[in-house]
Amino acid sequence: MSTKIRTIIIEDELLARNLVKSYLDDNEQIEIIAECENGFDGLKAINDMKPDLILLDVQMPKLTGFEMLELLEYRPEIIFTTAYNQYAIKAFEHHAVDYLLKPFSKERLMESIDRAIERIRGNVSSDTPIDKLTEEPESDFIERVVVKDKSKIHIIPVDHIRYLESLDDYVMIYTKDKRFVKQKTMKFFEKHLNPSEFARIHRSFIVRVDEIAEIQQYEKETHVAILKNDHAKLKISKSGYKNLKNVLSF
Repeated sequence: MSTKIRTIIIEDELLARNLVKSYLDDNEQIEIIAECENGFDGLKAINDMKPDLILLDVQMPKLTGFEMLELLEYRPEIIFTTAYNQYAIKAFEHHAVDYLLKPFSKERLMESIDRAIERIRGNVSSDTPIDKLTEEPESDFIERVVVKDKSKIHIIPVDHIRYLESLDDYVMIYTKDKRFVKQKTMKFFEKHLNPSEFARIHRSFIVRVDEIAEIQQYEKETHVAILKNDHAKLKISKSGYKNLKNVLSF
């Protein structure tokens, strides 16, 4: 008899958790080893228990499903279960097995479970099934950034960010009080921060425009941004200067 697929349900609604459990109750290949009602508990359960599969909601208290995934040390297969269709593209960027839109039927869940089992058993590749992608792009700008620092998890509201500095595949995030290292690229933040509030002023810097106290000419066709409070100086490239002119209308 084959080993059961060890599964964790991460969902903040009790009724939704119970429904999924009832759908899986007679499936002899699935063993539900835990259920969690928020991203913090889900993160701990996955890292501690190392399941084969998680059924994951997107919008949850404390940490969203995507924020939780960013912090994982161990990565199981994922089936997303959510009431929001705008996250489908992002879900498959995380190599999800499937993306189920609530309310979904038992038959639809079983299709996803079978696909997950095939992937876990190594019978199929983990390539994204392109025909499952929706055409609706994710349009919302991020409102917070989650950073793991050893055993601590910091949730940084975007309006606390003063500027960001490139560190190759990492980014240093500067707030008024602290700085944090995040394993993301500047391109990600340039795409996901509101361009009316943040400007890419240099290949190394993205700055909150409200933090700029003054723009000074440094050399011919070269400028620096002087920030408020600590008077930090950030280099501005030619293209960065054009960006600032567009945002600040000068």
